[in-house]
Amino acid sequence: MANIRVIRRRIRSVRNTAKITRAMELVAASKMRRAQNRALQARPYADKIQEVLAHLAGGAQPEGPLAHPFLQVRPAERVLAIHLTPDRGLCGGLNANLNRRAAAFALEQSALVSFIAVGRKGRDFLNRTGQDIVAEFTQLGDYPESIDTLPISRVAIDEYVEGRADRVYIVYPLFVNTVTQRPTVRQLLPIEPPAEAEEAAMRNVEYIYEPDPAQVLANILPRYVEMEVFEAVLETCASEQSARMVAMRNATDAANDMIETLTLVYNKARQEQITKELLDIVGGVAALEG
Repeated sequence: MANIRVIRRRIRSVRNTAKITRAMELVAASKMRRAQNRALQARPYADKIQEVLAHLAGGAQPEGPLAHPFLQVRPAERVLAIHLTPDRGLCGGLNANLNRRAAAFALEQSALVSFIAVGRKGRDFLNRTGQDIVAEFTQLGDYPESIDTLPISRVAIDEYVEGRADRVYIVYPLFVNTVTQRPTVRQLLPIEPPAEAEEAAMRNVEYIYEPDPAQVLANILPRYVEMEVFEAVLETCASEQSARMVAMRNATDAANDMIETLTLVYNKARQEQITKELLDIVGGVAALEG
């Protein structure tokens, strides 16, 4: 017969766990909406800057007046990847999926690979696997601003301009919806405007640039890199809160199911104990009467 005291203690422990996971679910849900809105609001600006960049870069030749180091393609002997992950766990398989994607990316490269670790979970994974970490950034907060991500962009730009990296990629979770966050790898440098941005630029009217296209391009390219990094950080924050809310909801449901199962076991054990005590009483009475 199951020990009633142990079952009661187990039910109490699981019920306390369910309260904690429920509270964490509510906190993540309150943060999730703001994080999602910030990520979605940043996309139109990123799309527009890609469109303008595609229009400008369309007239740039490798040795022409619009030539810029960010647009020049050179042999890839050294690759740098910005690996974005949350600082905390308890967000389902998000961290594991991102780390797995970063490891797969490193194995796919024939060149030397180094990383910029953004987030404690990614940094710890890269340290465990012995990867070369150029820089690390943690504690960006739940709602980072663009100024908080500028050091990340500056390190990546310096590594590329000074020749210590021939390609710069960014590994981050693309926020699709509340239950889907897709690990994504995007090339950051050299800049290659997406095909859809080039098509949109060709459909629009001709731009008039002041003072001239070369100066505009020279100023917009660093801003483009900074915006891409900032947008990826916002996507990571939205993905983290969404994944945590879903994970805590699933944990709460699992805890409630376990409580129901343990309560049933407890009731059966209690019934068996009461039946046994009644039988002992009846047996004792019968023995006295005999």
